[in-house]
Amino acid sequence: MRELILGGARSGKSKMAERRAQDSGLELVYIATGQGGDSEMRARIAHHRQRRGDEWTLVEQPIMLAQVLEEQASAGRCLLVDCLTLWLSNCLLAQDADCWAQQRERFLQVLPTLPGQLIMVSNEVSMGLVAMEPLSRQFVDQSGWLHQLLAQRCDRVTLSVAGLPHTLKGQAPENS
Repeated sequence: MRELILGGARSGKSKMAERRAQDSGLELVYIATGQGGDSEMRARIAHHRQRRGDEWTLVEQPIMLAQVLEEQASAGRCLLVDCLTLWLSNCLLAQDADCWAQQRERFLQVLPTLPGQLIMVSNEVSMGLVAMEPLSRQFVDQSGWLHQLLAQRCDRVTLSVAGLPHTLKGQAPENS
């Protein structure tokens, strides 16, 4: 089972993903791509950690997502990746100009081979204006293309708006 949960900032997407992972009954692994580079981001990370509780194994990896997925995936596990747009940002801001292309390609190759359940969280950023800055336009374009590719490969795609799930593809869970 592969699921992509999209939504804006504070849309409830992470909380929704955590609940779905817990409902799986599988061993829980949280793969965090965020980095606490400033006090506001550190507070966000702390809030997420506190909300999750101790039943989760935490793996922090800002760039090499495919490698971590291969290492952590197993039939008895549910992996939750939060979030893909932070991963994209980390790759775009890396010193290696080819980082994003290489990491994205590796991720897309690994995705269909993973055992167990995978839930991916990402920010839907394509509903606004075209950004004025080149890096911002690249970020919006790349996240939109990634979401389209993942939507094709996922069993379920959900958009979270105001904490409410809107199933775009696949069957909605019974308890959503």
